[in-house]
Amino acid sequence: MEKKEVVLTGYGVLCPLGIDQNEIFEALCAGKSGIGYLESIPTTLADRPIGGEVPDFHAKDYVKPRKNIKVMSRDIQMAFVSAAKGCEQAGLITEGEQRNVDPERFGVLYGCDLIGTDLDELKDAFKAGIEGENYDFSTWGEAAMGKIMPLWMLKYLPNMPACHIGIALDARGPNNTSTMERGSCLEAMTEAVKVLERGDADVMISGSCGNKINPTVLARSRSYNSDPWDKRSLDSPRPFDADRELSVLSEGAGSFVLETEEFALARGAKPLAKIRACARTMAPDKEKIAQKDSIARALALLLKESGLKPEEIGHVNADGVGTVHDDAVEAAAIREVLGDVPVFSSKGYLGNAGSGTGAVELAISLMILDKGIIPPVKNCSRIAEDCPINVVVGSPREIQKKTFIKINHTNAGRAFAMLLEKY
Repeated sequence: MEKKEVVLTGYGVLCPLGIDQNEIFEALCAGKSGIGYLESIPTTLADRPIGGEVPDFHAKDYVKPRKNIKVMSRDIQMAFVSAAKGCEQAGLITEGEQRNVDPERFGVLYGCDLIGTDLDELKDAFKAGIEGENYDFSTWGEAAMGKIMPLWMLKYLPNMPACHIGIALDARGPNNTSTMERGSCLEAMTEAVKVLERGDADVMISGSCGNKINPTVLARSRSYNSDPWDKRSLDSPRPFDADRELSVLSEGAGSFVLETEEFALARGAKPLAKIRACARTMAPDKEKIAQKDSIARALALLLKESGLKPEEIGHVNADGVGTVHDDAVEAAAIREVLGDVPVFSSKGYLGNAGSGTGAVELAISLMILDKGIIPPVKNCSRIAEDCPINVVVGSPREIQKKTFIKINHTNAGRAFAMLLEKY
């Protein structure tokens, strides 16, 4: 069976720089940061924690019917809205007589990770177990459970973004979820591409969401090499910079409409990009976290599958976490396989949204592809000696080539990469 070509026809994105594509790109080119003091976390302390939060986002403005919001965490809400925006841009009609996709040939493959709990929902349950100055855990089953909303769990399962999107769009085809930390988006999209290539669907919604600024996640910030109370965080992350040290946590989501080229053209859609190659690799040596060889092998696989040479790649949208080890191994892999290709990272503007990171960053590279301009990497003022790559710094850079590579990797040594070309 001949492999079908896959194209991207629309996308929606929510990030700390906004929810409108043009506004986000203008902010990037202007050097505006989405990192600041978090307003969404109530605190009695004089200082607020630092991170990146999506501004002016109110789910009730987008989610219909509104009653569904009560079983949607903020992560799910962002995923839902980004999917709706993606379908709108793609001209995909999913209901009524004008519907232009068969529900049975329409699926969802989405990326998500652990979803933090809204603490207010558990407040009464925990109060029920307080005896004087102590907590009586034996009361949890009888006294506390009755004070928790019966549908509480549905707000926090990682598979629920894909479920809500599938239900809303009446997508009855393949539906699954990837939980691969920062690699969640590219893992989910790769699986969606494979579904389309073998002809098991005509259209797939894919992408990812993540919210690392939820208090229950932020409390474990040291696990992400982040300190939300450190004033240095306002000038972090510093991707590939000589003075890089801290990561900064944030939130965001992005959804992409993927279709077989044949189906997209038949319904009159105008593809934005073609998926040229996908790669997933793993570093078998568990003692070398985020191992360079894993990333290098993923990049080499992209070139082999696409038939392109390094000099034909317009830019690399790197993970660029802004920590000492991660940036060094990623830079070494890029240099080894791709040489002097221009490198961009958005984390200096947007921080690390965990499982939502890859989707937001991929969306930004689609903007770069459309505008022909790479914004400078924010907070990178002096490229580190252990990052010998062509980082775009100082001012925006015009590009002529119509291809780019997106990379994400995880602390467990997994690497994910995708190569796209402007249609």
